[in-house]
Amino acid sequence: MPASPYLDDAQIDRLSDLLDQRAVPFKGFNLEALDGFLSALAVGPTTVPFEQWQPIVWGGKAPRWGDDAERASVEDLLLSHWNMVAARVRYGDDDLPDHLAPLLWLPEEAEAEQPDELDVGRDWAMGFFTGVGLAEAEWDAWLDDNDWIDEIFGRFDQLASGEVVGEDPAEPGTPVGYRERLEVIAGLPGMLADLHLHRIDALTPREPIRKEATPERNEPCPCGSGKKYKKCCSA
Repeated sequence: MPASPYLDDAQIDRLSDLLDQRAVPFKGFNLEALDGFLSALAVGPTTVPFEQWQPIVWGGKAPRWGDDAERASVEDLLLSHWNMVAARVRYGDDDLPDHLAPLLWLPEEAEAEQPDELDVGRDWAMGFFTGVGLAEAEWDAWLDDNDWIDEIFGRFDQLASGEVVGEDPAEPGTPVGYRERLEVIAGLPGMLADLHLHRIDALTPREPIRKEATPERNEPCPCGSGKKYKKCCSA
């Protein structure tokens, strides 16, 4: 069976359990970190093949599965998650379908008061930056040329590190509170959509502009006036 276009609730639960059992104990990803990781790959400057990123999910080496059928079913789950992320980045904050929402943990009453120490979004951001590391030089080139991408990375870094670094990196950073984390999380679809559009623009081949040869001054003008070029369009 081909991979699904997105994960349904049963698939999400199965993939989450698999990762907790076969990836997390080996310093691989939980479901939230995997979602951030795949998000970076979906909007990044290069295409990273499945064979390259799949081992990283499990901590560096894919587990041994019981048989080919089990291996194929697990790979289908990963590719379904990839399909889900690739579809998500085409939407912004306001029009994202519920079934494509980022897979990260939030308290049951997310809008209620919560301790500032609750580091929601941290695993997602850590996964995202792991994905960035697979094309670090290319991302660095984007960051050098686009201040707005650097601002997005700064927001993601707030989730990962839990602090806002001031002008002096040697000084202690300002802790990021729970409400600030929620604001960053709410803006994830829009920021990913902006990166996706930039990726499309950056990877779209440009047709070279062909400049017509300029006629000599005493040649007939190409506009068809019958005059010499120097006394017509060149004047």
